[in-house]
Amino acid sequence: MIYTSGSTGTPKAVAIAHKSLLNLIQWHNRCFGVTAEDRATQLASVGFDAAVWEIWPHLVAGASVNLVDDETRSEPEMLRDWLVREKITISFVPTPLAERMMKLSWPPETRLRFLLTGADTLHHSPPARLPFALVNNYGPTECTVVATSAVVAPHESQGCRPIDNTNIYILDDNMKQVSTGKIGEIYIGGVSLAKGYLNDSGLTARRFVQHPYIAGAKLYRTGDLGCSLPDGQIAFHGRVDDQVKIRGYRIELNEIIGALNCHPAIRESVVLACENEVGEKRLLAYLVVQGTCPTVSELRDFLGRELPTYMIPTTFVSLEAIPVGTNGKVDRSALPAPNDHNTLRDEAFVPARTPTEQRVAAIVASLLGLESMSVKDNFFYLGGNSLLGTQVIARLRETFGVEVPLLSLFDCPTVSTLSTEVEQLIVAKLDAMSEEEAERLLTLRAEQFGL
Repeated sequence: MIYTSGSTGTPKAVAIAHKSLLNLIQWHNRCFGVTAEDRATQLASVGFDAAVWEIWPHLVAGASVNLVDDETRSEPEMLRDWLVREKITISFVPTPLAERMMKLSWPPETRLRFLLTGADTLHHSPPARLPFALVNNYGPTECTVVATSAVVAPHESQGCRPIDNTNIYILDDNMKQVSTGKIGEIYIGGVSLAKGYLNDSGLTARRFVQHPYIAGAKLYRTGDLGCSLPDGQIAFHGRVDDQVKIRGYRIELNEIIGALNCHPAIRESVVLACENEVGEKRLLAYLVVQGTCPTVSELRDFLGRELPTYMIPTTFVSLEAIPVGTNGKVDRSALPAPNDHNTLRDEAFVPARTPTEQRVAAIVASLLGLESMSVKDNFFYLGGNSLLGTQVIARLRETFGVEVPLLSLFDCPTVSTLSTEVEQLIVAKLDAMSEEEAERLLTLRAEQFGL
């Protein structure tokens, strides 16, 4: 029995047959030439299915399995030094950690032949100077840990091929095979397929479906998206539930992550789609920066060369490190909310300086789902659009009793400039009133603002 991580609900017990595990063992030892002389590692938690892959193939071949302490396993430099010192030849490392390790310098005495990675999307190709092969792997627990694998060449795409006795199908919503290059859902069949979920026949029937081409056979419906490349490899495009729709556009978050990670100042990133106060989704990017931190304008300009405007995140949050769970995957639930200290800006945070700026900042921030706004923040850079703009105009009308044209919001997109526009409209309105009417209005506003 292997329990899934439970990242999307209650952990489920997956029933794996011995023949499926044996297939994994035989493929691994053949593919990586494992002998009794090899020194492998076990980094994954025993509750993570990768531990099965780390332990059994190597013990069957008579190789040694070396255990890593908790502090070393999570620090790239410490883990590199340990791998070199212990003369490790084969090691599995979760993707977020592997992407950091392959950027390190490795000494000539490195014995490592294969650095195996998986559990998350690989966004970087390895540099040419690595003294070992980086192997990208993919597979759900329900297909005995690994379903596809491939050595990643420098500066090439991260496609994979099915392992021995495993079949990959890219199917549409009608269970029909899609053409090469077209994205569909990944289904897996073959010897690696699990028997199903323990004591859950309903879920087993939903996920282990009838094979559309082979009578009596089953396929596992992964919920992952991918496409077949012309050379026969499979390219992955994230989860079905990772696809989001924003203002009518369907967006794959991994495309944005890939574009962000091409920036020389960004070591790694994560992108989420979050709802603001009015229920509208916006893109939020978390970044680990190396060297000089780029400004929001620089990041938007950089992404704009590769992505359409609707795929550019509205908010960029700087982190010391991307949080990962015990299974090595990015722990999205541990990502902090944007605040005045971690949100990137073009300029330093400038708080509201006048009663008008305080009211305007509160209105705009509440509609964007932010705790606060700098008076220099650009409404449209933080997720604002025409639809939200009409709500800003309505709230300004209620608060100040003036009609700000929607076009003025495009000309005055910051709290500072918009506040100036509001004050000018108030002055113009007062000039058109009698002295008595103006005095009553000013008294009312003073009471409203607590002045």
